[in-house]
Amino acid sequence: MLRLTVGPEDYLMIGDDIKIIFLGGSKNHTRIMLDIPKELNVVRSKVVENSVKNPEEKAELPHYQAVPDLPERYRKKKVVVNDAAQRKPKKAAGTR
Repeated sequence: MLRLTVGPEDYLMIGDDIKIIFLGGSKNHTRIMLDIPKELNVVRSKVVENSVKNPEEKAELPHYQAVPDLPERYRKKKVVVNDAAQRKPKKAAGTR
């Protein structure tokens, strides 16, 4: 499984004839545009899940869960700058 971070208007090419364009979104929704040949069948996961009536078959369907962002140990550390130390008045020229 490949996990990517993409920005608005980034796209992925799958082979020579499939393009997935990321249009942006909000916290819970992402808009994409698919440029694919008409011969390919595209079905949303909800349709597949709702079409399976047998609970055993439904349990065997792949389920993908949102993975939280990187664990704390891999995140960049925030650097806090003490402004008070930088604001010391400069001595006037010629004084000690």
